[in-house]
Amino acid sequence: MQEHGTEVTAAGIARLAGVGRAAVSNWRRRHADFPRPVGGTETSPSFALADVEAWLRAQGKLAEVPPRERVWQQLAGHPEGPVAALVQAGCVLLLIHDRPTLWLDASAGSDERLADLLPPALDQVLDARFGTGPQRAVTTPAGPRLLPSAPLLRGAAELAAGPGARKAYEFLLGRHLDANPRQYTLTPDPLADLMAELAGPARTVLDPACGTGSLLRAAAATTRPGQELYGQESDPALAALTALRLALSTDATVRIAAGDSLRADARTGLRADAALCHPPFNERNWGHDELAYDPRWEYGFPARTESELAWVQHALARVRDGGTVVVLMPPAAASRRSGRRVRADLLRRGALHAVIALPVGAAPPYNLPLHLWVLRRPERAPAQPGVLLADTGQFAGEGRGGPDWRSVRDAVLDAWTAFDRTGRLDDRPGLARCLPVIELLDDDVDLAPARHLPPPTATGGTERLTDVRERLDETLRLTAELAPAAPGTGRAALRRPLTTVGELARGGALVLRTGTNGGHARVPLLTDHDVLTGTGPSGTLPEGDEEPVLTEPGDVVVPVLGGGSVARVIDADTAGAALGRNLVLLRPDPAALDPWFLAGFLRGTANHRQASSYASTATRLDVRRLQLPRLPLDAQRGYGDRFRALDEFERALRLAGRLGEQLARGMYDGLTDGTVAPD
Repeated sequence: MQEHGTEVTAAGIARLAGVGRAAVSNWRRRHADFPRPVGGTETSPSFALADVEAWLRAQGKLAEVPPRERVWQQLAGHPEGPVAALVQAGCVLLLIHDRPTLWLDASAGSDERLADLLPPALDQVLDARFGTGPQRAVTTPAGPRLLPSAPLLRGAAELAAGPGARKAYEFLLGRHLDANPRQYTLTPDPLADLMAELAGPARTVLDPACGTGSLLRAAAATTRPGQELYGQESDPALAALTALRLALSTDATVRIAAGDSLRADARTGLRADAALCHPPFNERNWGHDELAYDPRWEYGFPARTESELAWVQHALARVRDGGTVVVLMPPAAASRRSGRRVRADLLRRGALHAVIALPVGAAPPYNLPLHLWVLRRPERAPAQPGVLLADTGQFAGEGRGGPDWRSVRDAVLDAWTAFDRTGRLDDRPGLARCLPVIELLDDDVDLAPARHLPPPTATGGTERLTDVRERLDETLRLTAELAPAAPGTGRAALRRPLTTVGELARGGALVLRTGTNGGHARVPLLTDHDVLTGTGPSGTLPEGDEEPVLTEPGDVVVPVLGGGSVARVIDADTAGAALGRNLVLLRPDPAALDPWFLAGFLRGTANHRQASSYASTATRLDVRRLQLPRLPLDAQRGYGDRFRALDEFERALRLAGRLGEQLARGMYDGLTDGTVAPD
C-alpha cells in the first residue's frame, strides 16, 4: 500500500487545474512551495493528491474543477489500484441506486463511522442483487479497506447526484477501459446489438466469457422484464466490475461468477434460452489435457488448437433444447483441418444454422474479417438441413471509421429472418445463400462463406464498373481544368515582412485551440487521419469531462504529428465535428485574416521545417512558430483564391486516385470471375 494515499501525475494535475502539462512544469520550477514528488520516476513523478489539491486551492486554481475529474483522479491514484477502487465505488453507487436512505445514514458522520456502517448496508444490497453463493463475483469490502477510500466514495456519491448512479458508474468504468485498451478485449456496441438480435428475445441469457458485459447488456436491451443474466469471467476483478455494471444498467437478475468456464464451470445445471459469447481466440492452454472426457464435447473432442470449438460446444451444452447460441469466431475456425470433424458433426446433427462473415474492422483483431456462428441445440433430427452462409465484407468502412453497421445489420437480419422462418433462402449474389449440408460434408468441411457464395450478377457488376468509369472520366476532365498553370521563370522571390501564428494569437487576430481526449457531446470526431487524407469525420468522441472543441466553417485545422505539410479549412459539411487529439484549430477573425490565405501559407514546406522538432521516432510541429506574411485583407484574398483553387485540384486528384483503384480492382475481379468478357 502506498504511504501517501492517492497519487496523481503531472498530467492529472493539468486536468485538475484545466491547463496544459507545460503549465504544471512551470509551476514546479517557479514555485518553491509546490508539492514534492512522492513516487513515480524521475521523468514521470507522482504527487500526493491531497497536497496538490491544497496547493491548487491556495493558489486559486481549483475553483472550476468538475467533480468527475476529481473523482477520477482519486480512483486512478487509489492505494489499492484503480480496479479495486472502481469496485468499491461501484458497490456504493449500487447502494445509492437501490437503497439511498442507507447511504444517507451511513455517510452522515465521520469517515470512521462511514467505514463501520457501510459493510452491513452493502451486504443487504449485494445479497439481493447477486445472490449469496460462494462463486459470487462481488464481495462486500471490509471496513478497514473502506476507510482510505472514504473521500473517493463521498465523491462518487456527489457525482451520482447529477446524472444518477448508473451514468456515474458508466463514466468511471468507461474511462478506465479507455485508459487501459490493451488490458481488455472489448466487443463494440453495434456488434453486441447484432448478436443479441440474432439470438432473439430470451428470458435467461448466458455469456460464459462475459468480459466487460457488453453482450449481456445488449441482450437485456431487447428482452422483457423478469430476465436473468448469467455470466462467468476468468479475471475476478473484471467479473466484479461487470456484475456491478450490469446491476446498475439493467433491471434484470444478475448472476456473474468468477472463474474459467471451461475448467471450472459455475453453471453446470443451467439451461438458458440463449447464449452469447465472444471467447478468447487462439488459446492453446484451454484445458485440452484435463478435459478429454468432459460430457460437453457432444460433437467431438476439440483439438488443442481449436479452443473456439470448445467454447461453441460449451455454450450449446448450457442452453435448452431449441436454445440459440451466437458466437464470435476467428475466420480460421471455419476452415482449419484440425476442426473439420467437429464442424462436420455440428452440420450433420443440425446444430449449426449460419456462418456470417463480418467486414474487416468489426471487432478486435481489427485486421481480420471475423465470423458469427449461429447455432441451436437440436430438438430432433433435421429434415433436409441447410446452412445460411453470408458475407458482409462489402460494407467495410474506409479509414478508421469502422464498418457501415446499419447496412451490415439490415443485410444480416433480413437474410437470417427469411432463412430462420422457412429454412430456405433465394440466392443473393455476393451476399448470402442457403447451402444444403450435404454439399459441405467433404474432406475439408470448409464453412468460409466467400468460398460458397455466387458472384455478383454480371449486370450489377458491369453497371457498377461503367458508373465508376464515367465518374473517373468526369473527375479526370475536372482535374485537367483545375491544374494550375506553370509559373513564369526568372522571377526574384518576393520579400515581405513576416509574422507568426503565436503573434497573431496574442494580438487577437485568431484563436488557437487544441483537440481534447473526450467530452459530453454526441458528435462525430475529426481525427488527424481524416485531416491527412481529406475525408470526413470518422471517429467517435470518447466519454470525458472536458468540453469538446467543435469546428466551425472557416476554421483552419493543422495536424501536429507526422511531418506532413497539411492544413485544412473547415467547410459546412465538416462543421460541428469535435476536434480530435494531435490537432490544432486556428479560428481567424474574418476582419483580419482570410482562412484560405492562412491555410495556404501554413502548408509551405520550408515553413513546416523551421517550426518542427524531431525526436527519434516522430516529428512534432509547433504551430505557434509557423510564419505568414503581413498583408492587407484584399491582398490576402488574392492569395486565398489561388490556395482554394489548389485545394480543389488536390481533392480532385485524390478522388481520381480512389476511382482508378476501384475501376482496376473491379476489372480484375470481373475478368477473373467471368462477369466481364476480355473484349
